[in-house]
Amino acid sequence: MADIKLVDVSIRDGNQCMWSMTGMGTHQMMQAAPLMERVGFRAIDFTSSTHMAVGVRYHQDDPWQRIRLMHQALPNVPLQFISTGFRFISWETADHDFMRLAYRTLMKNGIGRFVLLDPMHDMDALMQVARIVKEEGDAENMAALTYTLSDVHDDAFYANCARQIAASGDFDLLYIKDPSGLLTSERARTLIPAVKKEIGSLPLELHSHCTIGLSQFNYMVGAELGINALHVAIGPLAHGSSLPCATQTIANLKTHGHTVDVNETALKQLEDYYFGLAKAEGLAVGKPQAYDASYLRHQVAGGVLTTTRRQLAELKLEHKFDEVMAEVERVRAELGSPIMVTPFPQIVTTQAMFNVMGDGRYEQIPDQAIRYVLGRFGRPTAPVDQNVLDRIMSLPRTKEIEKEPITMTLKDRRKQFSKRMSDEEFLLRAVMPVDQVDAMRTRSPDELHYNPAISPVLQLLKGLHHAKGKKSPANFSVSQKNFKLTLNR
Repeated sequence: MADIKLVDVSIRDGNQCMWSMTGMGTHQMMQAAPLMERVGFRAIDFTSSTHMAVGVRYHQDDPWQRIRLMHQALPNVPLQFISTGFRFISWETADHDFMRLAYRTLMKNGIGRFVLLDPMHDMDALMQVARIVKEEGDAENMAALTYTLSDVHDDAFYANCARQIAASGDFDLLYIKDPSGLLTSERARTLIPAVKKEIGSLPLELHSHCTIGLSQFNYMVGAELGINALHVAIGPLAHGSSLPCATQTIANLKTHGHTVDVNETALKQLEDYYFGLAKAEGLAVGKPQAYDASYLRHQVAGGVLTTTRRQLAELKLEHKFDEVMAEVERVRAELGSPIMVTPFPQIVTTQAMFNVMGDGRYEQIPDQAIRYVLGRFGRPTAPVDQNVLDRIMSLPRTKEIEKEPITMTLKDRRKQFSKRMSDEEFLLRAVMPVDQVDAMRTRSPDELHYNPAISPVLQLLKGLHHAKGKKSPANFSVSQKNFKLTLNR
């Protein structure tokens, strides 16, 4: 029996899976911080470059301030940043100097742990990124072994990757990342020992989504086989397409004879806070998933799945969801069966949506799908379908993209901005639309306080303030148990 650590994914991955990454602003995260510090998590899956961009776009929150404030509130818990290597916010590949600045700035503001992930399992690229992080600071490096189903990705494949990671000397730990929840207990019993055999004393963590209902049992198998930490979500941010529930995982581990050194009182308070937030803001609550074999085919992970549902709903096309998922399976096969981890599920799903909603399949092809076929994201796992390849290569837009610089350089980007600009502002302006960064910088800072219990009242008052076409009432009163608010004009 073992002492198992927990990594909390609620703010980043849970928020992405359940609330399309838009559900929490900085002020709401900060209310959770003192409780997170008390629980005793091994680390907090806190942000990514995409998560930072969403904070700017939807909340006008300064993502650098968000990192600094959270680090001040949780000085003893590493804040984790997940990175797909030589890319920061933009889908463009960046040069080493640009990424060196990005990683250095992230560590300066409070990031203490990096998940380094290469979607193609390009070990050379992964080693380069790990070396840059170690040269620029003292954060932990955790290598991702991204699990998928294919003829290529057998236990020997992952063992070989783990062997190279362990030999590099630039990684502190590894994790098996199962973004689509495809791992079975039978496969876990062969995969985990194969990886552990190659990594010696390096810790190994397990991250498996609940997408088809297998992850909670896999976590018990992982604990039995020597997994050091399990990734969990809290309250409404667990289950569904997110990760296993923290409280249920703890109960199961204890039943199996393991120990989990956490403050369960603080965890319960944190759970209550997130449930209150979900209720106040009208956000979804995760529910346990039934087994659905369709995920074994399309392999779309939780965050992209939720975003796809939201996008279809905004277009009044919710009824097209199943058709889009069926098309995802077909498009993925035609594009060479990439692992469905960022940025590939976004590329495949976007193409599938265009195919379903457009005038015909591949009549409209987004730039990122063209860049994928041109090899800008690495070599496809299998050859691209010849008909699709011919269609894409014949496009005038493809010829334009072929002429683009393959890599964004720090030197070129620096020329576009004032030398007096801070590194934090420069990194955002270099890769984001100018109007979004301007809106963030000109927004008046909010009080860093949030109380879900009074959120509905605040929303009502805001609605009255912005009411158009009708005059607001001269007198207004709200009464509830232990609460009364009266407004007189």
